[in-house]
Amino acid sequence: MRGLSNHQLSCCVNTLLQTFSATWELGDILDKWEAAAVGEESCNIPLQLKRVLSAMRKDTSRPAPHHAFLHSLDLNRIRLGMQHDADEVFLSILNLLQHQMDDKHLTLNTYLLSLPLHVKEDHDSLEGCMTSFFEHQELRGINCCFCAKCEKKTPSKKGVKLLSLPRILSVHLKRFRNSNGYTRKLDCRITFPETFDFAETVKEAFSSDFNQNDCKYTLHAVVVHSGYASSGHYTAYVRHRGNQCWYYADDSHVHQVSWKEVQRSYGGITAYMLMYRRGSKEEVQQPQLSG
Repeated sequence: MRGLSNHQLSCCVNTLLQTFSATWELGDILDKWEAAAVGEESCNIPLQLKRVLSAMRKDTSRPAPHHAFLHSLDLNRIRLGMQHDADEVFLSILNLLQHQMDDKHLTLNTYLLSLPLHVKEDHDSLEGCMTSFFEHQELRGINCCFCAKCEKKTPSKKGVKLLSLPRILSVHLKRFRNSNGYTRKLDCRITFPETFDFAETVKEAFSSDFNQNDCKYTLHAVVVHSGYASSGHYTAYVRHRGNQCWYYADDSHVHQVSWKEVQRSYGGITAYMLMYRRGSKEEVQQPQLSG
């Protein structure tokens, strides 16, 4: 695996690039895309991302060149030399990919679901956060909704139901709280599994016509934030596509680690985003080529 040098506070983008590299489905889509109608190359996020992900796959210990990608983000108002929120930049890059790719059928289907999960201030778990997210909320009093049939505001319930499960599940652990213009970070312990079954974890999340059988997910990337709300540093734990081992990426420094090391991000250095892939460990492992 190749590291990425820190250029004008680029640790946030460096971490997301490692996460994108571990999410090989994105690279596969970009490899199929022919950038024939691209005008100004320096502004085109899909083209620059395609190039940097390709460079990151090359077998060399030197940091991958990514200044052109950083420059393209800057031209698209994701500024260099500034502190950024990883989840906001992540979603911004995905939106820019969808808008700037001229081959729309490649991005027609939804491969990813992003879950913004509220975090308790003392101790929590991924399973607990997901259960709270999918619980129905009762709306009463001033929160009642207008019923067209009754022609008046009536008590009701609101909630989220899943029609299907995506290939990639992105989880945003909302560790930052904003109150009276002041933002603080929650460093509380949040546990998460290496694999989990959606159907067993959150049974009430599915709609009545949900008919998928495979609901198992395997973790392949963890975006980690250390520091405070006003200043900090991003790093990542990522699972290698080939050998399925875990690696820790801190800008240009990358080394292999164990699952026990990944679990350090439960608290202290804190997990901020989790990336899961549908399928068990054995199913998601890429076949080795021979000959």
